[in-house]
Amino acid sequence: MKIEILYQTQYAYAEPVSLSSHLYRLFPKADRDIVVRKVDFQTNIGAVIGFRRDLFDNEVASVFYPGKTALLGATLRLELEISEKNAFGFLLDTYALNLPFSYKPEEQAVLAPYCSSAAPIDLPFWKPPISPQPTVSVLVELNSAIHEHFAYERRDEGEARTPAETLALGSGACRDFSLLMAEVLRGMGLAARLASGYLCEFGEGERRAEGALHAWIETYLPGAGWVGFDPTNGTLCNHNHITAAVGLTPADISPVLGRYFHDTHVPAQMHASLYLNEIV
Repeated sequence: MKIEILYQTQYAYAEPVSLSSHLYRLFPKADRDIVVRKVDFQTNIGAVIGFRRDLFDNEVASVFYPGKTALLGATLRLELEISEKNAFGFLLDTYALNLPFSYKPEEQAVLAPYCSSAAPIDLPFWKPPISPQPTVSVLVELNSAIHEHFAYERRDEGEARTPAETLALGSGACRDFSLLMAEVLRGMGLAARLASGYLCEFGEGERRAEGALHAWIETYLPGAGWVGFDPTNGTLCNHNHITAAVGLTPADISPVLGRYFHDTHVPAQMHASLYLNEIV
């Protein structure tokens, strides 16, 4: 399958402001199922663009904006060739077939930051297993439960809500559901990281978060590696989920990260759009 992706974002300020260096995490991570045929990233005229890898090996565009401006814009065009991937096409190591299980010492040494949780989260509609239960079935049930028990709201701006806030409101955006599920998994002793990127699905069927950048989670399952779950849509991640960034916190996967400088608060309007097209 060949697809085109066009992402555009624009910040319009009420008066000219100075801009910090901005980070853009919009570029697909290397994957044997994805071939990147074209990448065209553009932003304000005169900006200085540098590319690098961050702490999580995400490709990042680091952009310096000289002078002052009342308009910040960025456009990314991608052409990708994607091979179909079975979301359940993996095998677990024997000791990880059932939950609860413990990582081996050498795994724990690397995964410890991804297992750290502020406090266990008590979901009123789902409980982790006490006696051994099939690992994949438990995770599928948790993923589906979050999808079914929360209302989806599109929210292009703002930080992710805390799990407590999401539970209290009974609704949220994809980044809220992702953080909630990640913290639940961490409380169960599983390594979980956040992921952001593109959800490319075509045809009929209801899909939350369509037409916007998307967020989901990945959990480390021995024998399978990092396996993606999308609690916003209640599915496992397959070739339709194109990862641009992974990290520990919502800030680590923010598609655009930066700020403006001014003596006073300057009102601003933000607009973002995402267009996906399958190339026949």
